[in-house]
Amino acid sequence: MARANISRRKMLGGMVGAAALASVRPLRAAATGGVAVNFLVVGDWGRRGADHQRDVAAQMGKSAAALGSRCVVSVGDNFYDDGVASTADPQWRSSFEEIYTAPSLQIPWYVVLGNHDYRGSPQAQVEYTHKSTRWRMPDRYFKINIAPHLDLFFIDTSPLVHKYRDGVEGRIAANVATQDIHAQIRWLDQQLGLSTASWKLVIGHHTLRSGGSKHGETVEVVELIEPLLQKHRVQAYVNGHDHDLQHIRRGGVDYVCTGAGSEVRPVQPVEGTLFCAARSGFTSLTSSAESLHLEFRDYTGAILHRSTIPHSPQTEKEAA
Repeated sequence: MARANISRRKMLGGMVGAAALASVRPLRAAATGGVAVNFLVVGDWGRRGADHQRDVAAQMGKSAAALGSRCVVSVGDNFYDDGVASTADPQWRSSFEEIYTAPSLQIPWYVVLGNHDYRGSPQAQVEYTHKSTRWRMPDRYFKINIAPHLDLFFIDTSPLVHKYRDGVEGRIAANVATQDIHAQIRWLDQQLGLSTASWKLVIGHHTLRSGGSKHGETVEVVELIEPLLQKHRVQAYVNGHDHDLQHIRRGGVDYVCTGAGSEVRPVQPVEGTLFCAARSGFTSLTSSAESLHLEFRDYTGAILHRSTIPHSPQTEKEAA
């Protein structure tokens, strides 16, 4: 099937420094120089408004309006606990349409599947693309060129994980078995190699590097995806799965966990951690041809963390 191209001082385990940052004005696209775009990222959110989901949605609307966001990216686990059954499932309204209601959020939502989505009908989330004015999942993995300088590669990580498919039975096992994992890896390798964008970001659900208390690193994603990130000089891997906000820089790649769209769990620093917090919230990314800026905001609107993602991998001396 053809795929759519569409210094340790900064480690924070909680809200340390948030009050000082809250008064800082949001990064605007114009501040980055050249033609820039902004988009928001949220993950692990579909709880019918509970666990701060509705509060996070309200702050996303404010940020999207202030920044002129081009789109929203969802990093999976879109509907708890068992995905959706069909394109007519009532959760489309109770967890999505009636939650993200701000005019500024009526923009394209580019979406990947999480493991909880695989407990229902993952194909229904693909098909909802044809019913919605904003939901965009043309396939289970795909690429979009969000701007001339920025390519986003959306991957389907659940089929990569052995515990969902090897020697197990049930709905999730049957669903992941429909995916050819080797075909997906070949596709990602090829598409990353063909990309001429200044910035390449890979978007998936499962963690790669993580200090999350529930999941931590996903071994299969480390083994299969990390070599491609390094081979093709991908600047960032963006994910959910662990319910927290994390920014880790390791091996020349920035790892951004933004799985705090509703419920959160404890998190701790690991090698390369620049920031981590168990705080419901979302991520804002602003990019021009020359720069890529990251910002974490929580469900009250407070700015928790800001950083600039390097264009080229840093040496150990530069990163110190």
